[in-house]
Amino acid sequence: MQSQRSTATAQQRTTKKGSWHSGRWMLVLLALVCAAPVIASYLMYYVFKPAGGTSSYGALIEPQRPIPSQLMVTDEKGQSLPFKSLEGKWLMITVNGSECDEQCATRLYFMRQVRVLQSGERERVVNVWLRTDDKPVSDVIKTAYPQPDTRMLIASAKDVAAWLPVNDGAKLTDHIFLVDPNGNLMMRFPKNPDPKKINADLAKLLKWSRIG
Repeated sequence: MQSQRSTATAQQRTTKKGSWHSGRWMLVLLALVCAAPVIASYLMYYVFKPAGGTSSYGALIEPQRPIPSQLMVTDEKGQSLPFKSLEGKWLMITVNGSECDEQCATRLYFMRQVRVLQSGERERVVNVWLRTDDKPVSDVIKTAYPQPDTRMLIASAKDVAAWLPVNDGAKLTDHIFLVDPNGNLMMRFPKNPDPKKINADLAKLLKWSRIG
């Protein structure tokens, strides 16, 4: 009888141990499945590159630069909020003063057209104009780039410059930047960019990644 009890106890321990290991591996598998879209999108750009050149038009930002937790912005209603609150979407960002010059207007136009070209995927993308002052925006610009497709947010020029890197000899206002839905700065496009090539990069990312 004692032997039978010992055997039963040992079997129970083995079953519990097996169940614990099984549960742990299920959690690991679930985590990998959830992370797969993110991993795939980064592998397509950081690892698998076609012969003869890189796979992207935009410059890849390495190491990752997540949205700073201290970066605060003022929205269109005058309310203050952390910029991190915009996470969850792909963000195309341009930086400029509120008196949007021709170069600024061109970047906003390119961003709008690239977003439109994503067709059914365009709702995954939000264009952001980080304004480095609180001067009024012209009615022409407001009408051409309405919310929520284009967000016009006021941010500290110093805080933005500390986060967004620029090319040698370039200015912060020369670039369009791309941030992934996890809040990581992913790409920087060159001065006077080719919108067709920006579109190709973004379309590829939206295809390979289901986040956002």
